[in-house]
Amino acid sequence: MGSSSSFWNIASRQAMKSGVFVAKIYCFLHVTTNYVGFPVYSFGPSMIPTLHPWGNVLLAERITTRSEKLSRGDIVVFQSPEDPKKTPTKRVVGIEGDCISFVADPGKNHHSKTIVVPKGHVWVQGDYVHNSRDSRMFGPIPYGLIQGKVLWRVWPFQDFGPLRPTDRPQLDKYG
Repeated sequence: MGSSSSFWNIASRQAMKSGVFVAKIYCFLHVTTNYVGFPVYSFGPSMIPTLHPWGNVLLAERITTRSEKLSRGDIVVFQSPEDPKKTPTKRVVGIEGDCISFVADPGKNHHSKTIVVPKGHVWVQGDYVHNSRDSRMFGPIPYGLIQGKVLWRVWPFQDFGPLRPTDRPQLDKYG
């Protein structure tokens, strides 16, 4: 009877240690993904040639998503203003106060529009403007919808490395 009691004491202590360890891991992952950084799966043709259309695993960080930390050329992940379940990846083309001229639908016409990005917003566009739903369709997005700034490409492995802010590649004269 004594050995059975000792077994349960040892088992309960071990379970408690394991439970505390799992809780610590969960807390670490929660804090890391909600306040520091998170993985992003991005696919589709809108960011060609920067990102592959068949899929990329990226690392994004949440620390610099405030207005004073974002700049033109940064690649961001944001909650879509059209569908809150979607999180597109696009390049910041304009920050608050910038005057942006764009062609709303480069495949159909060449009429340009001009807008001033309002305070508290950014203008985002895909690098491949002929196949991108971006600010040209839904307007400037508020900083509050930005979930993170992309820093690294993790997969495909042959392109592993940092994604530095650059000017948007110009694929044609209508972007």
